[in-house]
Amino acid sequence: MLASFLVWLESTGFSVWMKESPSVFAFPMILAAHTIGLGLLAGIDIAHKLRVLGVAPHVPEAEFNRFAPFMWAGLWVNVASGVALLAGYPTKAMTNELFYVKLGFVAAAVALARIIRRPTRRAPRTLAVLSILCWVGAIAAGRLLAYTYHYLDVDDLLAGRRR
Repeated sequence: MLASFLVWLESTGFSVWMKESPSVFAFPMILAAHTIGLGLLAGIDIAHKLRVLGVAPHVPEAEFNRFAPFMWAGLWVNVASGVALLAGYPTKAMTNELFYVKLGFVAAAVALARIIRRPTRRAPRTLAVLSILCWVGAIAAGRLLAYTYHYLDVDDLLAGRRR
C-alpha cells in the first residue's frame, strides 16, 4: 500500500517539478524557506528556554512573548515547506527511520513550547533542557536524512536497490 501511494505521489506534477525543475523556486527555495522557518521556530524557542535556564537574567521573560507570533509563523512555514519537500522526495523520507525520529522530536519540542509558554505556569528547568535537547535531536536527524536514506525514489524501492 505504501508503494502505491509513493508511485502516485512521485508522479504528481508538483513532485516532478520539485525534483526536475532547474528553477531556483523549486527545491532550493523551498529548502531555504524550511531553513528560515526552522531558524524562527527553534531559534526563538531555544532563546526562550535559555532565558528560563538563567541566561541573560536582565531580560524579562515576558519580553519573549513579543516574539511568539514569529516563532509560530516559523512553525507554519516549516509545516508548508516540509510537506513540499516530502512531496518532492517521499520515498527517500518515508522509508528512512530517521524521518520519523525527526518528526517525533519536532512534535515533542512544539508540545513543550506550548506547555512552557502558558502564562499561568512557571517553566521547570528540566522541561527547558528537554526542549533544547528535542530541538538538537530534530535538527541532527533532519541533517542526517540527506545521508542515511535507503531508497531515493519509488523505482529503487520496487527494484530493491538500497543505497
